[in-house]
Amino acid sequence: MAPDSEGRVALRRALFSVSDRTGIQELASALARHSIELVATSGTRAALTDPQLRVRSAEELTGVGAWFGGRIKTLHPGLLGGILAPRSDDGVAELERRSLVPIDLVVVNFYPFEAGVREQPDRPDKEELVDVGGVTLARAAAKNHPWVAVLTDPSDYAGVVAELDRERGALTAATRLRLARAAFDRTARYDRAIADALAPMPAPGTSPAGFPETAVFRRDPTALRYGENPHQAAAAYGLEAPQGMLAPWPIERRKGEALSYTNLLDLDTALATVSEFPTPTAAVVKHATPCGVASGATVREALERAIATDPVARYGCVIAVNRPLDADAPEALKGVFVDLLAAPQFDVGAETALARRAKLKVVRVDPPAVDRPRWEAHSAAGRLLLQETDRRQLAPEEFRLVTKGPAATPHEACSLDFAWRVVRHAKSNAIVLADGSKTVGIGAGQATRVKAVELAVGVAGPRAKGSVLASDAFFPFPDGVEVAASAGVRAIIQPGGSVRDPEVIAVAERHGIAMYCTGWRVFRH
Repeated sequence: MAPDSEGRVALRRALFSVSDRTGIQELASALARHSIELVATSGTRAALTDPQLRVRSAEELTGVGAWFGGRIKTLHPGLLGGILAPRSDDGVAELERRSLVPIDLVVVNFYPFEAGVREQPDRPDKEELVDVGGVTLARAAAKNHPWVAVLTDPSDYAGVVAELDRERGALTAATRLRLARAAFDRTARYDRAIADALAPMPAPGTSPAGFPETAVFRRDPTALRYGENPHQAAAAYGLEAPQGMLAPWPIERRKGEALSYTNLLDLDTALATVSEFPTPTAAVVKHATPCGVASGATVREALERAIATDPVARYGCVIAVNRPLDADAPEALKGVFVDLLAAPQFDVGAETALARRAKLKVVRVDPPAVDRPRWEAHSAAGRLLLQETDRRQLAPEEFRLVTKGPAATPHEACSLDFAWRVVRHAKSNAIVLADGSKTVGIGAGQATRVKAVELAVGVAGPRAKGSVLASDAFFPFPDGVEVAASAGVRAIIQPGGSVRDPEVIAVAERHGIAMYCTGWRVFRH
């Protein structure tokens, strides 16, 4: 039927062909209330068990059953002609001449290829999971949206039923266009998933990243209050890829307002930092760089030690912990203004205590697994930059003493390992001072390395004496080591590789500092 003067099309006939049968019983009943004829393929028809429903078999319109074990059921002019025919006078006349009936609504979804690949990632014949007929029906109906509506997502059923009730069995042009766009979006994502899954795996010994030729992003349900500043709008998107290497971490908001753009940036750093450690650990983050990190016997102890690193910078911070928050832990935050707190779980006592903090935002989220390959993305110059997340661990043979004289004590060696794990998450140029399993000073985001050392030493104050230092890249000049030595730093870990390494090492030796070189850097811009 042609649209009326306001663009509405009254539905007379609907075709069902679905793999996901969620909600089809209710949808079919609603359509029947408006005297819309129901047609369904064999499997879907069998699922419409309500005896009150009269459902015509799709085979009546095609004159054939399933061919080649079900590979061909709906690829037939008896269905596609009724969907694709224009509702012009010529189109209607041709439908009658060919003894075809118009189909005004197509309810279709596809074989669950994505789920099948997730469940059987090593299946050699993944192409057998590919839907052809369903995708064709969806594209045909979406192309002909001036006259035909298409439903590819069960979440849209209720809204369509409400509009049919409101419009007396008709759908508006705006709704048909919206549903067509959703159908084309679904077919695009479906094809992208197939192409990604059929891509060859990296050869042994090559990078495991497996970057896709095309990256498809979809709007994430996580709402952002605003961007970097309140006058900037912002939205979050997640990458759709079977590998899941850039899959969004599930975030459950338990308390407070929606997160902001900068909340997510800080949260990302905090979660990545605490994931480095096997013991209870807390990370305090401001401006996407740590300003305090510590481990402890309990979450409360880790929190107390982490927030003590920098009493000034912690104001309005984001904090993440890698263990469930118990009732005792929130006491560590007394008197500290925390904007956002994240933990993998909260017990009842903890949630009760946190509920008393009016402005605090609380989210439940698991830190990423440190041994799981991941990607991370940034934007620059109108491009999306994608890289492997830095998960490289320091091997014992890479912990090379390059100074003459005493090696680090066992306590200092543990402190160096802790500082190295933290410095990789601070913005370069980055310097971390640590004592045992806690930071005492962090300097980051500086254009010169000596300035980063000065900042870290300034934050640490007297606590710098006896501490150790980690640098995310080499010292281009000995000046940074001179500043550290004056503050009482006892050991340094750094990548090395500067043309002035001999000068830098000589200064460390003169001050009795044990210096270790890893041979690789951990920049984070």
